[in-house]
Amino acid sequence: MGRDDFFVSEANQLAVTALEDWTTWPLFKFVLIGPEGAGKTHLAHVWAQETSARIEDANALTEQGLDQLANGPVVVEDLHALRSDEALRSLFHLHNLMQETGQPLLMTARIAPAHLKLPLKDLQSRLEGTTTVALAPPDELLLQVVLMKLFADRQINPPARLIDYVLARLPRSFAAARAFVAELDARALGENRPIGQKLAAEVLAHDLDNKGKNPA
Repeated sequence: MGRDDFFVSEANQLAVTALEDWTTWPLFKFVLIGPEGAGKTHLAHVWAQETSARIEDANALTEQGLDQLANGPVVVEDLHALRSDEALRSLFHLHNLMQETGQPLLMTARIAPAHLKLPLKDLQSRLEGTTTVALAPPDELLLQVVLMKLFADRQINPPARLIDYVLARLPRSFAAARAFVAELDARALGENRPIGQKLAAEVLAHDLDNKGKNPA
């Protein structure tokens, strides 16, 4: 989760720059959005390390301890997962307290604030009024790095020509990359087959974009 472990490409350069320039955020608050696996949590941890921020899960927020929490930088992750009434009220109060104390608030979500449709309208309007930057779908260079990391995590060392073959055919999404590597590994082990172009072609024939997604 360190800064040196985060690969910067055109797909995420804007978000990286915005987090590095956090002292210029309007009203000292910011929402970072992007699909699952796009790097939101990684960037949030990098920012938290640099600012000594506390990291909280949006739906786990409670009203207990909000005054103390608002006395320093805070990261609130996964706004799209907000469900409970207490968490909604707590985020609303935390937002207002941090505006009063002048502390920076970074929030992450898979979708833009305007699409959250939260039942607490005052909170919804405040989130919609927050500067938002999206992590773009991965470009080829970033997807190549992600694929190599996913293979390395499974101790697989594919030949470069296989990576090139997959990149030319893989949907441009992190979900597809995760689903592809997971299924390729599972089939290679389960069917006792070598990891090569033939097996990769069979896996690529699947709907990897949807298979790699988890429900929000």
